[in-house]
Amino acid sequence: MLKYSFSILLVLVSLVNYAQEQPKDTTKKTQRYGLRIGADISKLARTLYDKNYKGLELVADYRLTKKMYIAGELGNENKTTDDDRLNFTTKGTYFKAGFDTNFYENWLDMENMIHVGLRYGVSSFSQELNTYKIYDTSGYFSTGNSVVSGKKFDGLSAQWAEVVAGMKAKLFNNVYAGLSVRMNYLISQKKPSEFDNLYIPGFNRTYDGKFGAGWNYTITYFIPLYKKKK
Repeated sequence: MLKYSFSILLVLVSLVNYAQEQPKDTTKKTQRYGLRIGADISKLARTLYDKNYKGLELVADYRLTKKMYIAGELGNENKTTDDDRLNFTTKGTYFKAGFDTNFYENWLDMENMIHVGLRYGVSSFSQELNTYKIYDTSGYFSTGNSVVSGKKFDGLSAQWAEVVAGMKAKLFNNVYAGLSVRMNYLISQKKPSEFDNLYIPGFNRTYDGKFGAGWNYTITYFIPLYKKKK
């Protein structure tokens, strides 16, 4: 019996020694780095259903580190605004550049994002005053008479800072859906001589002079360029 137990012990020791001598698996999981490009489909949809709006925005981001992405947007807008006093058409292009930081801890091979970022935006545009109203307050009830203008103001511009918060989720293969909201602060602008810039391409409608807000819904495609080990 003792001899039999000793034989089992020798076999176990041999198995342990064999396991220790085997090379360890040093393979590490990798993360993909590359360029993601796409468009804001909310602006494309609005172009179809809103007769007073035409717009296109292209979006892109490039992964620099595990959490940091360089990001930007390039767009064009043509919008007619009709309020109580003015009817005017804004046409122009804009560009935004900045970064996003991903705060979502992915597991396995997921590449989703919950991000916060900053942008610096620049817009070049024109305003065309279509009509305006002159109010007659001499009577008991004030009345507004529309005056056709057609006066155009070219060479206008604006610059602003933008705080971005959003998320991106993988739909399939390399295709992602993204949603973000933006809060804007106007740094400088060149205005028409007769009225304020009530709408700025890329900045959207202005509120209280310097603040604006916006959002986008994007579909993007990821182009992997290289990989890094975690």
